[in-house]
Amino acid sequence: MQNIIVAFAKTEDAANFKSLLVRNGWNVNVVCTSGAQALSAMEDLGNGVIVCGFRLTDMQYTELAADLPTFFQMLLIASPNKVDDSGLPENVVYLPTPIKKDDLLNTLVMMGEGISRRRKKAKASGKQRSDKEKQTILQAKELLMARHHMTEPEAHKYIQKCSMDSGTDMLETAEMIISLNA
Repeated sequence: MQNIIVAFAKTEDAANFKSLLVRNGWNVNVVCTSGAQALSAMEDLGNGVIVCGFRLTDMQYTELAADLPTFFQMLLIASPNKVDDSGLPENVVYLPTPIKKDDLLNTLVMMGEGISRRRKKAKASGKQRSDKEKQTILQAKELLMARHHMTEPEAHKYIQKCSMDSGTDMLETAEMIISLNA
């Protein structure tokens, strides 16, 4: 399920939106009234949607949108006379008030799917290694194969496991194996 932050300047507005979302099966992770609180919550969550109004207690939506983390999107809910939707940042989706429940829920589903697609795409493209990095990992495998009589798949699995156990990436783990066996 998607992480959701509800941020409105008025506590009652935030509570009303949270209640609406919870009643319709959504999990609201954080409710806040300031942009600073919202940014802090976004750092902790890593990805999701922030549902907010035009103005928070300490900033407007434009300032908050400029500081959104990569895998967060903003659902702006505001009066049409306050927002020029032709100049919205690309990470902001706008719904004018008065808002319909179905529009809100369908928009959240759409935004969640978009975030999931972007994360998968970033994850897939992040797996590309340079030739030098591949060579370092291969060298570590060859060391393990020669010194510990492992097969290539066993050496690869060993590097992966050490990488996951230590919380480092495979390249860094391979470099440690090379330096320890040098």
